[in-house]
Amino acid sequence: MNQALQSLLDLLALERIEQDIFRGQSQASVVPRVFGGQVAAQALVAAGRTVPADRPPHSLHAYFLRPGDPGAPIVYTVDRIRDGRSFTTRRVVAVQHGQPVFHLSASFQTHEEGLEHQEPMPPAPDPLDLPTAAEMLPRYADRFVDPSVTDRVLEARAAIDLRYVDEPPFGTVGELRAPRSQVWFRAQGKLDEAGDAIPRPLLDICLVTYVSDMTLLDSVLLAHGRGGWAVGDVVGASLDHAMWFHRPFRADEWLLYDQESPTAQAGRGLGKGRIFTADGQLAVSVIQEGVIRVPRAEAEAEA
Repeated sequence: MNQALQSLLDLLALERIEQDIFRGQSQASVVPRVFGGQVAAQALVAAGRTVPADRPPHSLHAYFLRPGDPGAPIVYTVDRIRDGRSFTTRRVVAVQHGQPVFHLSASFQTHEEGLEHQEPMPPAPDPLDLPTAAEMLPRYADRFVDPSVTDRVLEARAAIDLRYVDEPPFGTVGELRAPRSQVWFRAQGKLDEAGDAIPRPLLDICLVTYVSDMTLLDSVLLAHGRGGWAVGDVVGASLDHAMWFHRPFRADEWLLYDQESPTAQAGRGLGKGRIFTADGQLAVSVIQEGVIRVPRAEAEAEA
């Protein structure tokens, strides 16, 4: 197993400090705050550890309340809202320095048979034909405000093999494109070796939750020719995040993240994503809204 992946799994294996209270640490991020996907995944781990293993999550709804401090522990408190015959509901509040930084509601369900249909998987190239992050990112080092961002991005994403189908936003700054993007991703190693700290399929779901916050707002940036936070032409942060887990999947096998943005307005942009398994099964749906602001000096110059 890739050492970075093992470090991520260790990060998700929260310390239980009291009944329904857990503590987690943070990892390096591209921006000076806790990566939103990390706190969402850790909160889901905390909720899942209070639910029987035969009830995996089927949905989550979350709000990012304050920037997290990567140098301080995060305490996750779980409220057992309901335990029904088929569904279980949990609420999680993440706290740092005495203040809530994140709020999650998650629902879990036992397996049931029912009606089945899904949207077809969109066309996409084979992920093995696409460049890795280590091959692609150095080409764009001169686009970033701080050239060391390349190394920070590679370090932050070292646990995940993530490959862009088309040029990322920072690769085509100033070029207006359709508000759509695709990436393939998978864990950098087989999860069968990960141990029993987080049971399957909860582990797969939490890892995909972690990745789901990495690129979802890219499609908003593409529509306006913006390169993103690392380029310095916008200031942004996640506001809220919702996911629905439809069908089983493995996070250590290739997954296609198909993303689009239907709207941006009032300093906010909306991203919608669908995650498919390599054989075409619609596994996850994602919706996220984020703050996306043009720096004041640039906005005043355009006015």
